[in-house]
Amino acid sequence: MPSEKGWWKWTSKRNVSCLFHIERQLRVAATASNVYCTTLMNNHMLRYVPVRLLLCAGLLYVVCLPQTESAVGIPSPSFEIKIVSDPGNPADLHPILVELFTAEGCSSCPPADALLLNMDTSQPVPGAQLVVLSEHVDYWDHDGWKDPNSSHALTERQAAYVHALGLKTPYTPQIIVDGTREMLINNSEQAVKVFQNAIVELKIPVRLSEVRVDSQNSGLLRAHIDVNEEDESDADIYVAVALDRVESQVLRGENKNKHLIHVAVVQQLTNVGNIKKGNSFAGEVQLTLKPGVETKNVRIVAFVQESGPGRVLGVAMGKPPA
Repeated sequence: MPSEKGWWKWTSKRNVSCLFHIERQLRVAATASNVYCTTLMNNHMLRYVPVRLLLCAGLLYVVCLPQTESAVGIPSPSFEIKIVSDPGNPADLHPILVELFTAEGCSSCPPADALLLNMDTSQPVPGAQLVVLSEHVDYWDHDGWKDPNSSHALTERQAAYVHALGLKTPYTPQIIVDGTREMLINNSEQAVKVFQNAIVELKIPVRLSEVRVDSQNSGLLRAHIDVNEEDESDADIYVAVALDRVESQVLRGENKNKHLIHVAVVQQLTNVGNIKKGNSFAGEVQLTLKPGVETKNVRIVAFVQESGPGRVLGVAMGKPPA
């Protein structure tokens, strides 16, 4: 499977010039009058947010510095841009599902892993909750390093996206937003537009509650899911078990001797049911953890998606109590 390695081969001189380019982009973004998008929140008043200004810092910075130590999980000096905005009520945040298809055997992937981590921790889109998933594919496993988190099921999920979106071929790193849009990591303008469109898409309510460890089996998680189907589509309900943080010292392959850090690494993705248009769903799910997994490092993501795979209609995230 091909990778888009050319995205990340920057020389030191180009890295410096790219930093100046970021500053120019941010100045333009701050003064432009046409970069605001509307966000519909809970059927209340429309709110306007400067998406370009917030995303340029994270997207361009990570793209332009792929070869630094921070791109492989080792702290290094970086600049920080602070933008003060009213985050609003957390309950009103508009959820957006961001899926990264990645692999530890792919040398182009560490910068994308760092970008996903930045999305998860900094939440750069006001009014939105970016729910991220790192989905490790297995077609890099034969190139010298077997990714300990790779899954053929996730490879098949990526292939299904390629078919559904009419793309030529799967590759890593690849980001899919809300099941319908491919985010091009090397194209900041396109990436901004992807989130501008995603934040105004109506979502159905998905509630993930009572996430807990089974009282008699520490390797079993239980959770309750409620979905009110307000869309005119039949859909499937998925639950992902993901690890908040995974660190890996790669010994062979393209990332040899690199220390990698991943966020929201999918361990299992299960179809727990389906829902017909106009109906609701309520049910308890049981999720078996792999041996040795610490529950404090686990997050649960539930989402409703049209078959195909298609549009993500709603998504929620939860964690078991510490």
